[in-house]
Amino acid sequence: MTGDKRASRRRRQAGITLIEMLVVMTIIALFAALVAPRMLSKSDTARVTAARTQINNFMTALGAYKLDTGVFPSTEQGLQALREKPQNVNNWQGPYLPQEIPVDPWGRPYTYKYPSEHGDEPEIISLGADGQAGGEKFNADVVSWKSQ
Repeated sequence: MTGDKRASRRRRQAGITLIEMLVVMTIIALFAALVAPRMLSKSDTARVTAARTQINNFMTALGAYKLDTGVFPSTEQGLQALREKPQNVNNWQGPYLPQEIPVDPWGRPYTYKYPSEHGDEPEIISLGADGQAGGEKFNADVVSWKSQ
């Protein structure tokens, strides 16, 4: 019988109690509550950085386009002029981008404007997370004429 008592005692001690399980679940919930917002903030930051990088790539390609043709593409020709030769453009040596014109990190097309209201170079705009002009933080526009 002493062997049976020992086996019974081991079985009771081997299990996890409800209180232990609740403590573990509470720790996991607290960890998730503290870490999740920071991770989401990092993805927003990454999208803004990606938009700036794409705009810089467009500006570099537009510089090469202007060196070859003597002018920037018009608003009507848009960024597509970096991929396909516009009508009535001489000395086009493109394509100036290796792939199709990407959408911004929020899935919307970039806005292209030339002549610009902000100097001698074209304007390229991503409307940010909210998709509307203006905004603050991650909703702010990402624009070619500011290096933010």
